[in-house]
Amino acid sequence: MWSMNLKKYHVLALVSLWMGSIGESFAQQPAKNPGYTNKNPSYDGIGKVYMGREISFVMGFEGMAWLERRSREQEESVSLAIKNLPVSESSVVADIGAGSGYYTFKIAPKVPKGKVYAVEIQEKAINYLKEKSQELGISNVVPVMGSEKSPNLPTASVDLAIMVDVYHELEYPVEMLASIRQSLKPGGKLLLIEYRGEDPEVAIKPLHKMTVKQAEKELTANGFKLVQNGQFMKIQHFLVFEKVGE
Repeated sequence: MWSMNLKKYHVLALVSLWMGSIGESFAQQPAKNPGYTNKNPSYDGIGKVYMGREISFVMGFEGMAWLERRSREQEESVSLAIKNLPVSESSVVADIGAGSGYYTFKIAPKVPKGKVYAVEIQEKAINYLKEKSQELGISNVVPVMGSEKSPNLPTASVDLAIMVDVYHELEYPVEMLASIRQSLKPGGKLLLIEYRGEDPEVAIKPLHKMTVKQAEKELTANGFKLVQNGQFMKIQHFLVFEKVGE
């Protein structure tokens, strides 16, 4: 009888381990039904809704002049954002949705012993980033062709991922956040810089702004916790999240 019970115990233990590994696997992957719904598109929206928020159109690389405008520093306190980045000189940073590299090439000197992955999904942007890196003589910027669902970065390779006025445009936020989590090192962080959705004085199209409440709701649902809510930028949030569940 004891022998039979022991065999039964071994079977149950194996089943338990198998179920545990399945559970861990699911925890690391986005849900099969991530909760997207659809509606008639709003002005400047794609009609796809996540957690009550309609996703906006992506600004094409043709809008580069807006990213590089001379007034941007004064309007957006960019230098303060760069100064407050949670990085060291050897950090690996991923600028996801790098565009023209406005932030990328300002971050690169802060991580002289590290690197900056400049992630884009538009080939024109990738080519521009490569050319500008050569023109400026910057060797620690690495342009990376991402996709709508992944930044295509090595696993556990990144100390800080940043998205500057990008998150609200992600067509697949659940899948993208899962991939970003995978690319972050233990203790790695994700920074969202977004125009303040709570402030009607911020003259940006509504779908291109986000509230802290909405950002925290979405990021919490995808394995992150808010660890810093910077209040030093003029019209944007500076929200630092850390991945949890490891």
